[in-house]
Amino acid sequence: MRQSVALGDLTLAVERLGVGHPLIWGHGLTSSMQLEPELLPFDWQLLSSVVDVIRYDARGHGSSTLTAELEGYSWKRLAQDQLALADSLDVERYIAGGASMGAGTALHAAVAAPSRVRALVLVIPPTAWETRDAQRDLYLERAVRIAEGKIDEVVAASRRLDPPGPFGTEWHERIERNIRLADHQQMAHVLRGAATADFPARDLVAGISVPALILAWSGDPGHPLSTAEELNELITSSDLVVASTAEELADWSRTIAEFLTSLS
Repeated sequence: MRQSVALGDLTLAVERLGVGHPLIWGHGLTSSMQLEPELLPFDWQLLSSVVDVIRYDARGHGSSTLTAELEGYSWKRLAQDQLALADSLDVERYIAGGASMGAGTALHAAVAAPSRVRALVLVIPPTAWETRDAQRDLYLERAVRIAEGKIDEVVAASRRLDPPGPFGTEWHERIERNIRLADHQQMAHVLRGAATADFPARDLVAGISVPALILAWSGDPGHPLSTAEELNELITSSDLVVASTAEELADWSRTIAEFLTSLS
């Protein structure tokens, strides 16, 4: 079921399907509920047979409200949006999950409201802490080019990077398609906002005690294995699964479903 949820001046597009414990899921930067399947082939029908799946477009993405303040796109602020969404949907405790930006959002939600997050599903954790500065510079440089209409330069730069381990040339084709079809001023704005984002401090992450599943793939400097490995060390109740092939990536839905089933 699709709906729009008003949270003050912010309106989020939300989709809800399934039964059981709620799983609130956040997508990655410049993605959306509609675009996410381009890069992450999750079987949402399978997952909705195990849990009550609540997906939504983050602020400034998809059909949700674009807001002006750049700090609104920090993962800490997006976690506040997620908790407010849970309140609006009468969800007291939930499993927080997400990919990339969505993983950062879930981590902040677990730190901000530990009594409300009963488990974590962290997919392709992005750059964080010491590796974040270079990514900030990349986002800001890309935002300038996109705002100036230099889309061909942005596409060419993305094609110079090797695709992550599970992907072939289709990775570059999908990235280019998403870049060219996007609202470029909106994309530039959320990229600037993403430069304000980082994980919670390490000691706060180490204080997370709920079960966590961490899924990472190889060969992606924007989502380095080093982040996933450190999260796995800090969160003592976590398990790490790495995909280096398309076959291993295709197994992620089953892996998540088994983890979610184990929580019951």
